[in-house]
Amino acid sequence: MLGDPSFLVGATFIVLLVLAALLAPWIAPYDPNAQSLNDRLMPPMWLDGGDSSHVLGTDNLGRDVLSRLLYGARLSLLIATLVTVVAGGFGILLGLLVGYVRGWPERLVMGWIDLQVSFPVILLIILIITVVGPSIVTLVVCISLTHWLIYTRTTRSAVLSVSQSQYVAAAEVAGGTTWRVLSRHVLPNLVSPLMTLALLEFATVILVEAALSFLGLGIQPPHTSWGLDVAIGKEYIFNAWWLVTFPGLAISFTVLSLNFVSSSLRSALDPSSRATRLLAQVGGK
Repeated sequence: MLGDPSFLVGATFIVLLVLAALLAPWIAPYDPNAQSLNDRLMPPMWLDGGDSSHVLGTDNLGRDVLSRLLYGARLSLLIATLVTVVAGGFGILLGLLVGYVRGWPERLVMGWIDLQVSFPVILLIILIITVVGPSIVTLVVCISLTHWLIYTRTTRSAVLSVSQSQYVAAAEVAGGTTWRVLSRHVLPNLVSPLMTLALLEFATVILVEAALSFLGLGIQPPHTSWGLDVAIGKEYIFNAWWLVTFPGLAISFTVLSLNFVSSSLRSALDPSSRATRLLAQVGGK
């Protein structure tokens, strides 16, 4: 993976982003909600009218754009992490059970998944949040309710393949319980596809959170997130382009970097891909 330029670029950006988010209270030049109407709509420092005190400029209320980006990263990454843990944990556990036990539990779960998939994801989330009311907890729960499906489907398909292996049959004959067989012999062989899926879904959650915040159904003031900053800046897109450009670039670069890392990880953990690369290296020599 270290020889893959796309992985190095993506991993470097993600590491720097996580460090910036964790250290935001110490490295952010201003409080993200501190207003100064005298400094409103100040352009970035390299443009005419800009000032080094506000590197990326200010918004319509004079709040520092760089500080809001750093604090917005904290909340966006936190929500994506919580959703990945909740939806991924529940979906993987359920996929393991229905894929191994089979029978009516499998038919029931897969039937429910087919039914839920027929509803548009964003529309379903908007419906729930409109009824319950927007909050961080509601956002995490709603996104998790619509993202466990892919984990269950992927895990079930992988379990159906792995459960036919001889080592699983040997463990069953030796008297291994269902949980022991699943945890010791089945789940370790699913690490590769599930890690790749988790990274891809992490990126998807960031996009969904940004979209909901943009629509006014996600993060609410006084909190800040990238999607909320884009929503605020859209009113000034023609005379203060930096308000939508910088949070939009943050979203784009984060999702792109996660895709780079997941693609490289999938290639590194896939035996067939490793064999192909090895043959290519031998042929090149």
